[in-house]
Amino acid sequence: MTDYRFGFSEFTTWPWSFRHDVERYRAHGADSIEICEFKLPHCDYGEYLGIVDGLTPGSVQMDVHSVFADSMANKPEDPADRIAAMKAAIAATAPHLPGGTPFIVITGVAPDGNVRKARERSRDALAELGDFAAERGMTIAFEPLSPATVNTDTAIWTLEDGLELVERVAHPSVGICIDTWNVWQSRNVEQLIAQCGQRILVVQLSDWKTPRSTADRFSLGDGIIPLESLIRAIRRTGYGGAWIVEILSSMHLEGSLWKGDLDALLDANRKRFAELWAASG
Repeated sequence: MTDYRFGFSEFTTWPWSFRHDVERYRAHGADSIEICEFKLPHCDYGEYLGIVDGLTPGSVQMDVHSVFADSMANKPEDPADRIAAMKAAIAATAPHLPGGTPFIVITGVAPDGNVRKARERSRDALAELGDFAAERGMTIAFEPLSPATVNTDTAIWTLEDGLELVERVAHPSVGICIDTWNVWQSRNVEQLIAQCGQRILVVQLSDWKTPRSTADRFSLGDGIIPLESLIRAIRRTGYGGAWIVEILSSMHLEGSLWKGDLDALLDANRKRFAELWAASG
């Protein structure tokens, strides 16, 4: 037994099926899973989510998870339609999830480069989604992204601005998702993590080398992120949620991790996180 909840995002094993993810995550010692909606047959969420017994859902990645268009879902275009799609995903999955499960939300790309408009609309959207999620016992975790994704995915690219947005929303069911790949370059990142405090709802982990695409992440310890210090800072907040390895590695990249031995990838990251946990204590 460990004194932390550890798991994998289904993005990490993109080529596998949902059932295979569940089987192999358990085999590699995970006790948590980040569910990706695209792997769930839309005919029966309940049947599929029922097989995660033994793996606690740490978070959910919806098919549409941004207020404006992003690289994973550029349709529908209207933010109102996108919010409706997110509500539908929450409503469909919430009955089969433990209370408080966070659903990840990002801004998407600022329309016509209007960052102010994107942030203001995202604030309203988060408040609306927070109400909807709270009514179903769920939460919303807003994720600030890396500046590397400004042209494809986000209008907020620092942890400071992400925290400010969440504070402006001021909703008890809306918090922060901290993704090490996305926030490690934020100024005073450890101080900002401390300021996030109890607002941290989920932590996603991967490592950084200068990316060749917006989906080019690396195993823990294979890059230059100061993971030990970031993990230590998060632990000091009293965070008790899941620590999720989320590695994106586009198939077109040379040496794509998605085209390699995914069992070895899971095993290596499970062991490396245990080392980081011990060192950060």
